[in-house]
Amino acid sequence: MQNIDNRIVINVENKIATVSFSRPDKHNALDMPMFYAIDKTVRILKKRKDVRVIIVNGEGQSFCSGLDIKSVMTNKGNAIKLLWKWLPGNANLAQRVTVGWRRLRVPVIMAIHGKCWGGGMQIALGGDYRIAAADASLSIMEARWGLIPDMGGTIALSENMPVDQAMKLAMTAETLSAEEALNLKLISQVAEDPYQAAKNFAESLVERSPDVLGTIKPVYHSLWCPSERKILARETLNQWRIIFGKNRAIAVKKAMGKDKIDFV
Repeated sequence: MQNIDNRIVINVENKIATVSFSRPDKHNALDMPMFYAIDKTVRILKKRKDVRVIIVNGEGQSFCSGLDIKSVMTNKGNAIKLLWKWLPGNANLAQRVTVGWRRLRVPVIMAIHGKCWGGGMQIALGGDYRIAAADASLSIMEARWGLIPDMGGTIALSENMPVDQAMKLAMTAETLSAEEALNLKLISQVAEDPYQAAKNFAESLVERSPDVLGTIKPVYHSLWCPSERKILARETLNQWRIIFGKNRAIAVKKAMGKDKIDFV
């Protein structure tokens, strides 16, 4: 078992790595240490030759309730740290916590329960499969706070959903039940126990050739979404415009007055 900066726990057993977000008192909301810990976790797992499948879940009541607004957005320097990149098509820190899972050569299964909102939903979209509890709550919630989805989840949306449905979710910040999310192809499966379902699936994948799995994954992703770098560039460029535009402060004030939750 390995603890990453008191934010993530990694446990490897029988070639399956279980990655658990470990900030249960905040519904695993994303503060800056959590961003860095997820990024670090992906780098660690990339080097592990003994890992054949990865399951990502959250401790406590939720998978991940999204961005910790008070912790992250009160400091403008954090926005720069999250969005900065050397080249437009590269992934910045905010995007790496999502696309990092896609770029691993092993299958990644997201086991979702409780709240999976905003940044949490973006991270879930970085997985190759998403299995949610029947009572899970899912939302692309960024618009509620005057932001656009900019963590790389758009790539998976382009692979799985019609453009009108994806735009509707991003524009309305609507909260979905697991069944609604399944019907829209936002998730792969609904299960009474998403972690156990993920583990059963992972055990079946471990029996397959790692070379076959490691080839199928990048080939299929590249065929279904050949414009990954363009998407990453457009997400970041437009988020910069939103963050430093005059309308953002008005939108956030309205949202804060309407809803007191501290995550997105």
